Amino acid sequence: MEIKQRLNEVLVKLFRMINSIEEQAIKTEEYKNVTTNDMHVIEAIGIGCPRNMTAVAKTLGVTTGTLTIAVNSLVKKGFVERVRSEEDRRVVLVSLSEKGKKMFVHHQKFHEEMIDAVISQLDEGEKSILEKALRNLNSFFMEKNRST
Repeated sequence: MEIKQRLNEVLVKLFRMINSIEEQAIKTEEYKNVTTNDMHVIEAIGIGCPRNMTAVAKTLGVTTGTLTIAVNSLVKKGFVERVRSEEDRRVVLVSLSEKGKKMFVHHQKFHEEMIDAVISQLDEGEKSILEKALRNLNSFFMEKNRST
């Protein structure tokens, strides 16, 4: 089998498995009502300073209207808090509630385990090559996303 065909097979399987396993990893009794999409929004908001909706939407590559729908759901579920900016009352800032921060850390642990598993048997040179390959893949997706 040619290398391109093998890589395609691996990448397609990886994308499917990552989505499936990530969904399973976030589903605990405490977080049974959290979707993968919810988790991506929580991750984009992050645990730092409150962020404006436009910045979060840009991080996710979605419109502010799409983000508003997701944030409304997360506010109802108790993961996100929304406030108006003191400097400009037109600007809506979002941040994670304590429950949202806890979910963020829970999900971050999954990502750490995944990365540790990927690099555990690689030497420094192989890690650098893997990083370069993944950056190239990321650039490809970013370019495709821009052109759609």
